[in-house]
Amino acid sequence: MNFLNGITLLLVYQLVGEVTVRLLDVPIPGPVLGMVMLFVTLLIRGQAPESVDQASSALLSHLSLLFVPAGVGMMVHFDRIAEEWVPITLALLLSTIVTMVATALIMQLTTRWLVGSHQGKEPDGD
Repeated sequence: MNFLNGITLLLVYQLVGEVTVRLLDVPIPGPVLGMVMLFVTLLIRGQAPESVDQASSALLSHLSLLFVPAGVGMMVHFDRIAEEWVPITLALLLSTIVTMVATALIMQLTTRWLVGSHQGKEPDGD
């Protein structure tokens, strides 16, 4: 029952995100907006409810099964992939490099920010 409560909450956030995107004509996918809303809610609460934790853990444990439809979809378009393998390969390589550089820069900035905020604090009791 706890799993059902958690998955229902996840789907409600997805639905709210989808409805918001359609009403406001926002150019981002509804599930992404719903995920951001859920993230903000969890930040405000300070922790994830047990039901959401249980549902998300179950979904993550079976994550590989969610890639099967995408893999089957790729096989349907195998001829097109074979014809356009060069631009697809370049796009994959460039996007991977850009993602790695962006991740490294964000991690470096975040580390400096967090270390700077901790160094500014004086130890208590002195």
